[in-house]
Amino acid sequence: MTDWDLRKLRVLRALEEFGTVRATAEALRMTPSAVSQQLSSLSHQVGVALLEAHGRRVRLTDAAHVLLRHTDIVMAQLERAEAELDGFVRGEIGHVRVGAFATAIPSLVVPALHALRREYPGLTTKVHQADAAEVYDLLSAGEIDVGLSLAAQAPTAHDGRYDRRELLTDPLDVALPAHHRLASARALRLGDLSGEPWIYGASGPWRDITVSACAHAGFVPEQAHVASDWRAILDMVAAGLGVALIPRLAATGDTPGVSLRVPHSDQPRRHVVTAVRSGAGEHPRIAVVLRALADTAGGLGSSTVQHN
Repeated sequence: MTDWDLRKLRVLRALEEFGTVRATAEALRMTPSAVSQQLSSLSHQVGVALLEAHGRRVRLTDAAHVLLRHTDIVMAQLERAEAELDGFVRGEIGHVRVGAFATAIPSLVVPALHALRREYPGLTTKVHQADAAEVYDLLSAGEIDVGLSLAAQAPTAHDGRYDRRELLTDPLDVALPAHHRLASARALRLGDLSGEPWIYGASGPWRDITVSACAHAGFVPEQAHVASDWRAILDMVAAGLGVALIPRLAATGDTPGVSLRVPHSDQPRRHVVTAVRSGAGEHPRIAVVLRALADTAGGLGSSTVQHN
């Protein structure tokens, strides 16, 4: 198979366009002898004459015109390849896998990826739901490119395998039955609920967050029911079975039968972070996703409703 030299093909194309060796040399900023040498070499390479004498000038042979027809097709395809590769360089094309814990997906991940799909239709994404702590294992295994986790679940600061960035501070509101005696209290503190039945998970980060927040308020919560699904917890609260701490990301929209209250002076918070493998955030396609997540989080921060 012929080892094609694109530079020689461009010289041939220029000769067809400008008509003479001298004009071609001037256009390409070459000497006439260099143009002639390139064309002679190309003719020898393809094994057929590409130029023929025409008075004191030369003209292209039929074989040269056949070669140029294919050259134009090749050049056009290379232009398309260059444009597509440029999309990779700008982060507009590629594939990014995003791992996130459950409550981050509807409020953060979905809006961010929806916006990306409109702006960068050539960028494809895959969402992988995972526990906050599991995100780091998935990053390490190369199964995801961007992870959303909680700062409390992150490896130590001395672990150099990951780059982390705080994305959002998520306040924890108190979910009370709508008919609860404190549902309309002027100012509610977490400590006011020390004698209430509580609903939270049997293990994992949410149990730890609830127990820690209550301990900070000066009491140990009585676990009346065990649940970790936010919809199930809110339904139980609405039924009057107990009270719970609910991340604001999880309590989007109206929740009939539930009063969401901001605990004044001792409101607990959780910190949502993005994590990537160290250095990976410099890849344009990953940087684009990180920016979209940050933009979405910024919008949530400015529009979050304080429940009173």
